[in-house]
Amino acid sequence: MDSLTQIVLGAALSAAIAPAGHRRAALLAGAALGTLPDLDVIPVNLFTADPVERMTWHRSLSHSLLVLPFIAWAIWAWCRERGGRVAQSPKRWFWAMQAALLTHPVLDAFTVYGTQLLWPLPVKPVMWSSVFIIDPLYTVWLLLACVVAWFARERKLAQPALVVGLALSSLYLGGSLWAKSRVEHEAEAALAKLGLEDAPRFSVPMPFNTLLWRVVAMTPGGFVEGERSLVADRGPMRFRAYDSDMEAFRQVSGYPAVHRLNWFNHGFMKAEQRDGRLIVTDLRMGAEPDYSFRFAVAERAAESWREIPPQQLQWPWDAARKLPAMWTRIWQEPEIVAEAEAPVPTSMRAAAIPAQSHNGGMR
Repeated sequence: MDSLTQIVLGAALSAAIAPAGHRRAALLAGAALGTLPDLDVIPVNLFTADPVERMTWHRSLSHSLLVLPFIAWAIWAWCRERGGRVAQSPKRWFWAMQAALLTHPVLDAFTVYGTQLLWPLPVKPVMWSSVFIIDPLYTVWLLLACVVAWFARERKLAQPALVVGLALSSLYLGGSLWAKSRVEHEAEAALAKLGLEDAPRFSVPMPFNTLLWRVVAMTPGGFVEGERSLVADRGPMRFRAYDSDMEAFRQVSGYPAVHRLNWFNHGFMKAEQRDGRLIVTDLRMGAEPDYSFRFAVAERAAESWREIPPQQLQWPWDAARKLPAMWTRIWQEPEIVAEAEAPVPTSMRAAAIPAQSHNGGMR
């Protein structure tokens, strides 16, 4: 999640657990601990310039539930030895620090990026993907609770405000999981009709809300993509089919960078050739054709590919146009236009059309 959200979550938890007389200090300490894991980008960026390593090492050691309890304990022990508030109430401060630090990676796991909760165990990153990385309706309750607690200090108003803020934000997270289950149910039914019931897939909310969702499923020849509005949509989900250069991807799949990406993003990638280079794209963050993470990993050499140091590519997308369109899509279900009236290019045809997709892939 974004830094502000992690700051107010850590602050609210710490202030709710620490003694009332230490409330402002707990808010500041919790804010610092809540953002501490994300500072891993500093050493990672110092030690490597490889964009794939920078992406995949973020949210690893510093987000591990097997590591952070010991870090929280070390910080607590150091503070207790120095005396002051922690020494006055060591037990409550111990749990305040643990909660502020450990909830950071757990909250991150609710996004689609990928959080290595069990690092250094060789398990794939967790991506529950039920909230976007910035979601004002989750953050606002925690922010209000922290503001009230800051001004109320040790007065009785502060503790209920913190509890209510934490409860409402937690209910919102629970609601996001419920929304995801509804979208998954609709996607499963639609994909089954296409012979893709066993296809690897993921669902993720669109930016800043949990009302509009995007679903991607992998096919033998690429992937399909569809949207679902929990407010407007009533009919079955419809998917658009897109190609991926699967043969080229197989040729480069053994490259360390590609292998690492494939592990990190659970295989949700596409490959395409551009200007003599092979580009692999993480399909989880963005929407066709605009994505956050694209990497050039090889260049054409005669009839094959030659490995190159990974290069992250930034292709601009028109946020001023797409965000208003997304807002409109939340409240309006697109009209279904007959193909005879409005032909669709083969590579973008709604996946509900081809009947041969199960055996031959979607082209």
